[in-house]
Amino acid sequence: MLDEMDVKILRILQEDCTRPVADIGKEVGLSTTPCWRRVQKLEEAGVIQRRVAILDAHQINAGVTVFVSIKTDKHSLNWLEKFHTAVAEFPEVVEFYRMSGDIDYLLRVAVPDIAAYDVFYKKLISRIEIAKVSSAFAMEQIKYTTALPLQFALPASEAKPERVEA
Repeated sequence: MLDEMDVKILRILQEDCTRPVADIGKEVGLSTTPCWRRVQKLEEAGVIQRRVAILDAHQINAGVTVFVSIKTDKHSLNWLEKFHTAVAEFPEVVEFYRMSGDIDYLLRVAVPDIAAYDVFYKKLISRIEIAKVSSAFAMEQIKYTTALPLQFALPASEAKPERVEA
């Protein structure tokens, strides 16, 4: 169970995981060692899964985002495993979800251009049988964050409303 101090630390780490533990501790009101112990406990518990660098997609020539909706008429465990394995092997697929509703799967694909997406698409359909594929190209990214909302992390009795800055 997380407490308010854990949430404060997580908020800082989601913003910038390279900040020194001493700085984080100072900001949340802890000395370095207790702060470091909390971070280690959060890592051991799997709350912090990994620390990564977030890259600028345009600067690495992967600035076109495609949302790929997939519908299948195959629902066997064998097909499911084959499909998951095939999709996981494509580095262009940066997110992959099994959905409820009309769409069975949703992929977020990052590529340099439409031609690169076409190459990806042809490789995908050569690897696995899919009933229907629909692709939507993002025209503009309005909001993007990797930071999860932390207001749900505390029990309702401890949670304080988050400030919304204007």
